[in-house]
Parts: sequence; C-alpha cells; structure tokens
Amino acid sequence: MKIKRAYEKPGADDGVRILVDGLWPRGLSKAELKIEKWEKVVAPSKELRNWYGHEAEKWPEFRRRFRAELEKSPRKEALERLAEIAKKGDLTLVFGTRDAEHSNAAVIAEAIAEKLKRGAPNRSRPSGRGGKSGT
Repeated sequence: MKIKRAYEKPGADDGVRILVDGLWPRGLSKAELKIEKWEKVVAPSKELRNWYGHEAEKWPEFRRRFRAELEKSPRKEALERLAEIAKKGDLTLVFGTRDAEHSNAAVIAEAIAEKLKRGAPNRSRPSGRGGKSGT
C-alpha cells in the first residue's frame, strides 16, 4: 500500500487507485487521475479539515482527531473497505495536498496498516485446541 499525490503520474505498480480526499483535486479529470473510486466518506470532516488547514504544528492533534473520526460510522466502514482492497493486492491512496507526510492519506494508510497487522494470524500464539501453550 502506498500514498500518492493526485498530481503525480499514475504508475504501473499502483494497483487499485482510490481518491481519499473530501474535495476533488483542482484541474484534474477522473481519466487523468486513473482512479477506480472516490471514497470521499473516509476523508476528515469539513470541520476538522478547515481547523487543520495543513498547518504542520497542528499535525499531532489533527492525526489524533482524525483517528477518532475513523473509528466511527461511516468512516469506519469505508476504512474497512479500503483494508479489504489492500489485503487482496496493491492499493494506492490518492490525495491532493502537497505535504504527503502530513496528509489525511498518511493517517488512513497508517490505520489500514494497523488493521491488516491485527488481522494477520500470529503463529506464535497457542491455538487453544489442546496444544501446549509453552508457558
């Protein structure tokens, strides 16, 4: 999974490209973006987006607030859909802002990665089906 600015050229290894912004990137058509879907429901609320304004000093609080929004419907379900796509293959989260490191896409990618990690089987744990626990 990766994140990529909408203004960057789509790559052959992008896999499924999904726009995760609440606003359409200025001056670009759907054909130019080469996206399969616009999952705008997963984007931060208008209030949070306006408060943040991409001011780097607000990043830690933006990240915390946006993570809280991602835990609630309808963003929670949208995040689950994205995680399912990522589980099956390459996923590129497309966004419009210049600062990738401090973007909503970075927070979404982090949340998806955590979901996939939690969903991965942990082979070091006992199965609880009659086997020894090793403790």
